[in-house]
Amino acid sequence: MRTLIQNVTAIPLDGEKEVLRGVDIAIEGKRIVAVGQAPPDFAADEVIDGRDLLAVPAFFNAHTHASMTLERGWAEDLPFDRWLNEKIWVAESALEPEAVYWGAALACCEMIRSGIVGFADHYFWMDRVARAVEEAGTKALLAWCQFGIGKEHEVGGAVLEDTLAFIEEWHGAAEGRIRCALGPHSPYMCPPDFLRRVAEEAARLDVSIHLHVSESEEQVRNSLKAHGRTPVDHLAHLGVFDHPTLAAHCIVVDDQDLAILAEKGVHVAHTPKTYMKLGMGMAPLERFLGAGVHVGLGTDGPASNNDLNMLEVLRLTGLVHKNRLRDPAAFPHSLLLRLATQGSAQAVGFTESGVLRPGAPADLILLDTRGTHWTPRHDLGAHLVYASHPSDVRYVFCDGRVLLQNGELTTLDEERIRYEAERRAFRMVGTPMRRVREYRG
Repeated sequence: MRTLIQNVTAIPLDGEKEVLRGVDIAIEGKRIVAVGQAPPDFAADEVIDGRDLLAVPAFFNAHTHASMTLERGWAEDLPFDRWLNEKIWVAESALEPEAVYWGAALACCEMIRSGIVGFADHYFWMDRVARAVEEAGTKALLAWCQFGIGKEHEVGGAVLEDTLAFIEEWHGAAEGRIRCALGPHSPYMCPPDFLRRVAEEAARLDVSIHLHVSESEEQVRNSLKAHGRTPVDHLAHLGVFDHPTLAAHCIVVDDQDLAILAEKGVHVAHTPKTYMKLGMGMAPLERFLGAGVHVGLGTDGPASNNDLNMLEVLRLTGLVHKNRLRDPAAFPHSLLLRLATQGSAQAVGFTESGVLRPGAPADLILLDTRGTHWTPRHDLGAHLVYASHPSDVRYVFCDGRVLLQNGELTTLDEERIRYEAERRAFRMVGTPMRRVREYRG
């Protein structure tokens, strides 16, 4: 398949020039072959008129729990410990495999509509999520969450061996669009011996690790009391960071933690909307970047932030940190865009994505800039970060395949998915539930 986007404005995030106007983007198969002028012999199967459209690299979501769409609006206005103990870990006792599939499919619809083509998911029944990803045509890093504290405390009784079988079956599937990781929940829930075994299996399978790290002062205090180390230092000591690792949150870190994260090449997923909504404090993003830590932006799950809108995450990231630092020059919009594209793509493991240039994967989106909120079009990059909405996203390409065409999903039956997901969500919270584990920090 050959696609030609003509006369489009582009923010390629490649090199010095921020905006290219009136250029062509030529796509052949899975890759971009030209940005600027199409080759003279390029015969397109489809031509898209790019006038009034803005082309940018597609977004990657560095951390989420996709099937938590089923719990959207179920656990509201609660602190983190009660949110988990009274609502989330209770509802998940009634979670069913097929509900996970429909919840993930619903998430894929929502993510595509906000320009996300790849995501790092950390949840349960990941074989069902893999099926949804394969059908949606997106990319994903899938980690089956494990607690390692006994089969009776695992969702569906799935233990580490189930995760290993899932990885053997799905890693590299869907023409390479699906990658797998090991998913211990966190150092505050997983025993040290279990985390050591996870590290050993990651080495054996040559896969990454995705987990939650250092979300509160309480967790740091408890880690120091139990292990004599901060959560970051504890994980490094256990060998977890000797393998590619995606660490969600890292809200409370000291200088030694930052040095460890940078030295070990850990990718940190920054999800500011969840931190604000659950009153958790704010991770020091400028300190991560200043220490050379790899950072990607994420939405987190819809149970804690209610949606999967990367455009909102971009906006919130800029606003909260400018205000926190009392510095309006901090976090320019070009940096925010790189964190949501290149930074997040690298965190998810798709290292070639996040840029518009010849040879790169054709992962890109086209936004309609004709809305009143884009006018006047002085700075399209700033408008993208601070004014755009998911409804502006008109086309989404993943590996050259069109997932959204003129605002319509092409790979998913959105109406049926909404019906099936809502039906299963109501059934889940309407059945007898029990708390399968307890958060103690």
